[in-house]
Amino acid sequence: MRARTTSVLIATIALAACSSWFSKSGERPRYPPDATVYKCDAGKELVVRYIDGGKSALVIYPERDFRLDQVPAASGVRYTNGRTTLHTKGESATLEEGGQILFGECTPAR
Repeated sequence: MRARTTSVLIATIALAACSSWFSKSGERPRYPPDATVYKCDAGKELVVRYIDGGKSALVIYPERDFRLDQVPAASGVRYTNGRTTLHTKGESATLEEGGQILFGECTPAR
């Protein structure tokens, strides 16, 4: 019984913490207000939230989010988790995974 009560309490706290991400209808907005929205080739949209003072990037997909950490780059700034890499240089960005470009020729939406 105690484990069940603890689980309910943890779930309630987690939902409260995420409440700002949900609209009144319960739907998740497209992106948080402090995210950078990039317009990319083929009409794609890449949403990235830079966190930890720019040391990490949170890539926001409609179905999931994932974190990439900054690593040394020859030029620009590079974030990776070992499989997926975000490379930014100036105002342009490219996201690749497993050697394939998923989002290319991206620039911040105005």
